Amino acid sequence: MSCTILYPLLLLVIICPCMSEVQQEEKGLQTDRTEHLNVEESGAGSTSGEFQQHFLTGIQSQLAELRSTVRSLKNRLEVTEEHLRRKDYKVAFAATLGPVGNYGPFNTEITLAYKDVFVNEGRAYNPTTGIFTAPVKGVYFFTLSGHNRSSKAMGLRLFKNGQQIVTIYNHPQGDRYETGTNSISLTLEEGDHVYVRLRPNTWVYDNVNDHTSFVGHLLFPLCWSC
Repeated sequence: MSCTILYPLLLLVIICPCMSEVQQEEKGLQTDRTEHLNVEESGAGSTSGEFQQHFLTGIQSQLAELRSTVRSLKNRLEVTEEHLRRKDYKVAFAATLGPVGNYGPFNTEITLAYKDVFVNEGRAYNPTTGIFTAPVKGVYFFTLSGHNRSSKAMGLRLFKNGQQIVTIYNHPQGDRYETGTNSISLTLEEGDHVYVRLRPNTWVYDNVNDHTSFVGHLLFPLCWSC
């Protein structure tokens, strides 16, 4: 009877500690799995954040490149528009004194007003004053010619803003008609003035044949350095 009771008690004593150890191991396995899942979720979150940051950085870089390209195209467009605007200038004039006969001599130097205008493209030449005003910075070409009876001297001077550039001078050579010419290329700023003056005590001659002339035109603008 006693053996029958003692055997189950002994078995219970042996099994209980084993069950406790098994439960502890199961708890440990659950803890390990939980930590592993947390680590995986943390890693996934970190990877996603890095991807988003890399994506945003790429977009910002492309936007910066696009802005730079737009600025470059805008600058090129402005230069092209300015170039086309400047190239649109068509400047040319040609005028003569007309049928005035002998003109001069005078006691003082005067500006010649060439009133018979053949062409005045751009309206830069003023036939009332005889003054050409450059409408745009550029290189211009000018020609002047003078005709006279050589019983008296003929003296013509081409001026730029009050500064003498070139001249024509014909000394008295007897009583005959003679012609002198001169020409020059000039770099002018916008607003510069070019005109011809008759020296004191000299004269010039013109008639319907238009011997005495003042001619000029724009060779090319310098808009890229304006």
